[in-house]
Amino acid sequence: MTEGNFVDYVKIYATSGNGGKGSVHLHREKYNAKGGPDGGDGGRGGHIIIRANSNLWTLYHLKFKKHFRAEHGGHGSSARSTGADGADVYIDVPLGTVVRDTETDEVMFEIANDGEEVILCEGGMGGRGNWHFKSSTNQTPRYAQPGRPLEEKRVTIEMKVLADVGLVGFPNAGKSTLLSVITSAKPKIADYEFTTLKPNLGIVEYRDYQTFVMADIPGIIEGAAEGKGLGHYFLRHIERNSILLFLIPADADDVKKQYDILLDELRRYNPEMLDKERFIVISKCDMLDDELQAEMKEELDNELPVDYMFISSVAQQGIMPLKDKLWKMLNDE
Repeated sequence: MTEGNFVDYVKIYATSGNGGKGSVHLHREKYNAKGGPDGGDGGRGGHIIIRANSNLWTLYHLKFKKHFRAEHGGHGSSARSTGADGADVYIDVPLGTVVRDTETDEVMFEIANDGEEVILCEGGMGGRGNWHFKSSTNQTPRYAQPGRPLEEKRVTIEMKVLADVGLVGFPNAGKSTLLSVITSAKPKIADYEFTTLKPNLGIVEYRDYQTFVMADIPGIIEGAAEGKGLGHYFLRHIERNSILLFLIPADADDVKKQYDILLDELRRYNPEMLDKERFIVISKCDMLDDELQAEMKEELDNELPVDYMFISSVAQQGIMPLKDKLWKMLNDE
């Protein structure tokens, strides 16, 4: 999927249908001049329904269609005939989608299971026909209910990437390179910061034809939790990953400090992220000789609070042990 086709944030305007009017009708025929009321009920207006679809990976299909209107319910008619219900309108979204009220920014609901349906705008109920209102004291009611009015909403639809492993790191840490080596994904790779502007997903092939999904998230900078850089744009994607894989390059000035900054940004955005399993990868280890790597390992053993591993995506060093480690973490969990 090209970067331009990855859409994870859209605003839409949705309108359900009005309920149909109940009928005011008195039964008349040749041999029954006063047959009494027989006005039918109005039909229900169409709903606007959000539906989860596991075959979708992006909101690109909503990029150019921002208005959704359901049909109005049909009016009731004679012989107690009920008007037709308005057709419902379905909006398919990927798993891991959040729907917010655009005006208040309040989360209305989240949708995460394939085939799950949530009514966004409820169609108006049809009005009751006059035959419902006949009584011993009012045998020919000449009134019926109007249909209930439609609902209209302006909502923001956000997608949060669902992946088993999410790559977390500063810009230019080597996340896209690792994804391109460990999966068949072809992310944009270049020697400058913020090469990745949209999340990339790749399927990691493991032993015995088993697989898991890895996501390359745009790079974090200090202050991202306050919206600096790409800020909240990428942080929401990390929320849905089972394991957080921190990538820190071997040439970093202070590996422990980089890890602490990354972890602090996640904590400030959403403290629940600290409950996720974490693992650290020291990337670009082909820049280190055996002696430097041994010295660095001795230092990191005392500093880092979680497990870590040296890898080189370019030289393909440590790739299979990394897959083994991630697979074990996913299945132990």
